[in-house]
Amino acid sequence: MAKILVLYHSNTGNTRRMAELVAEGALQVDCSEVRLKNTSEADHRDLEWCDGIALGSPTNYGSVSWQMKRWWDEQPIENWGKRDGKIGCVFSSAGAWGGGQEWTCMALMSILINYGFLVFGLTDYTGVKFSAHYGAIVAGQPKEDRELNACRRLGLRLAEWSATMIEGRKETHPLNQSYERFRDLGK
Repeated sequence: MAKILVLYHSNTGNTRRMAELVAEGALQVDCSEVRLKNTSEADHRDLEWCDGIALGSPTNYGSVSWQMKRWWDEQPIENWGKRDGKIGCVFSSAGAWGGGQEWTCMALMSILINYGFLVFGLTDYTGVKFSAHYGAIVAGQPKEDRELNACRRLGLRLAEWSATMIEGRKETHPLNQSYERFRDLGK
């Protein structure tokens, strides 16, 4: 069973909505178990439990929220190096396009990399000229199909990679799936 933690911080509810969509996507893989927790609920035991993590933060001044950064800063030092090889991905919302969401995603990936997580982005397009290469991003609340699908696809891919890499379930490898991976690329 792939164990997926969707860990997020949300200021206005937009990042929380993204987290819910990521969790929906992860549940599409048979035998996946998902914990959806914000930073005020989660602790180091959730990191021990999970095979894969989707980490989400609002973009605050072009970077990770202080609440998310603080959560990681306060992790017990005894747990350092005990997360190596787990799978991770990221997502972020901001008030507008160009608000720094991809910078925030890169900062979130940096946190995961420092903890030994193997991180990935999506090669799939979930709409015309729309992908989650660095993580799922939105401006405001996710409403458009391409945004909703990017969040769900991120969760689905996390569960697929976790089941493949951690559980050894080769049939869950993303390239073995029959769903549409590439929409009109806008070329």
